[in-house]
Amino acid sequence: MPRISRRTMLALGASLAAGAPPARSATGAHAMNSNGKTDTAQSFALTRPIHVGTAHLVVSDIDKVRQFYETMLGLSVIEQGMSGVVLGAGDRPLLTLTTRADVRPAPRNAAGLFHTAFLMPDRTELGHWLAHAVARGVRLDGASDHLVSEAIYLSDPEGNGIEVYRDRAPEDWDFRADGTVEMATLGLDLQGLYDSAPKTAWGGMSDKAAIGHMHLQVGNIPEADRFYEGVLGLKKMATYPGASFFGAGTYHHHIAANIWNSRGATAREGAMSGLSDYSLTFNDQTALDTALTTLESLEIPVTRTAEGHALKDPWGIGLTLKAA
Repeated sequence: MPRISRRTMLALGASLAAGAPPARSATGAHAMNSNGKTDTAQSFALTRPIHVGTAHLVVSDIDKVRQFYETMLGLSVIEQGMSGVVLGAGDRPLLTLTTRADVRPAPRNAAGLFHTAFLMPDRTELGHWLAHAVARGVRLDGASDHLVSEAIYLSDPEGNGIEVYRDRAPEDWDFRADGTVEMATLGLDLQGLYDSAPKTAWGGMSDKAAIGHMHLQVGNIPEADRFYEGVLGLKKMATYPGASFFGAGTYHHHIAANIWNSRGATAREGAMSGLSDYSLTFNDQTALDTALTTLESLEIPVTRTAEGHALKDPWGIGLTLKAA
C-alpha cells in the first residue's frame, strides 16, 4: 500500500509525522482467529448494564451529510423520509439525520456534540476502514492510543466530530483500586495500522459495529458529574483536566463530558445544528428503574414515548432511556 501522505495527516501534529513513536502492541485485542478477526460476537461495551444506542444530528444539508456517512463511514440507509434519514450498520440503526427550515449552525462553544464514537469490532476492521478512508481522501483531525483503545478522529461536512476506534481487551486494561481505569493520549502509529489492513476493498461498516460512546461538550464538569453519575447511575471511570469519563459495568466510558470549548455554556436552543439527542439502552432493568426513580425524586421532567423515557440533560441535550 502507498504511504499515508502528510496532506492526509495535516492536522495530526508532529507526533504522527514521519518517525512517529510505535503504537502499543496489538496483542491486547480480543483473541484473534486465523483471519485476524476477533472471536467475540458482541463488543464488550454493548454487554454492560447500560450502553449507547443511537444518536440524532440536526444538519443543514442533509444530502451532503448523508452521503459522507455512507461513503466515508460505510453506513447504510435503513429508513428514509421527507425530512430525515436513519443510517446504520447491518440492520442496527445508529445515526439519524434530520433538518429543519430554521436550522442554524451551533457556535463552536455551545453545549452539544464533541464527537460520536463508532466502535469497530476489532483492529482489523479499524485498519480496513482507515485504508478505505485514505483512498477516499479523508482529512483526519487526530489519532491517539488511549491505552484502552486506538482511536482515529475526523469531522463530517458540517463539523460534527467523529471518532472511529477499537477497544483493547478489558483484561489488558489497567484498573485502579477504586475501580477507575488508566487512560492516556499517546501517539498512534497510523502508518502501521494502515499497512496492516487487508488488501481487499472495504465492504462498509461491519454489522458488529456500534456507537461505543458519546463525547459531549457541557458547561461545567461538577454538574456533569452530578447528572451522569449521580442521576443516571454511571460510574466516573477516568478524568482529564476539564473532562470526565463515565461508564457502566467497568467499561472505560459510554459517555464523556468536557468543557474544552464550552466552559460556561448554557442550554442549547431548538434551532441549533448538531446533536439533538441520543439514547442509552439499559440491559439491566433495575438500573433503569433506579435512574427513573432518581429523576422523579429530583423533579426532572421525563416523557414516556414509544422509544422509551425522554428527557434533557442540564444543557438541553435530548436523551432517551430505553430497556433492551
